[in-house]
Amino acid sequence: MTDRFVRSAQVVAQVNGLPDYPFVVIDHPVANNDDEVLRAKAQIAVRQIVPILLQRTAQSAQ
Repeated sequence: MTDRFVRSAQVVAQVNGLPDYPFVVIDHPVANNDDEVLRAKAQIAVRQIVPILLQRTAQSAQ
């Protein structure tokens, strides 16, 4: 999600009983970005999400 929506996502996670739910956050906005900017944002997102996925995988294996 973009940084503009972090607080809303945190509230939704809290309401659903997942206060520590991890989020991947990129800079807002996205709509008017060109391909180069979007690619850079996607790379940032991947760098954030890989550790989250690996952590969840490790927890599932326990």
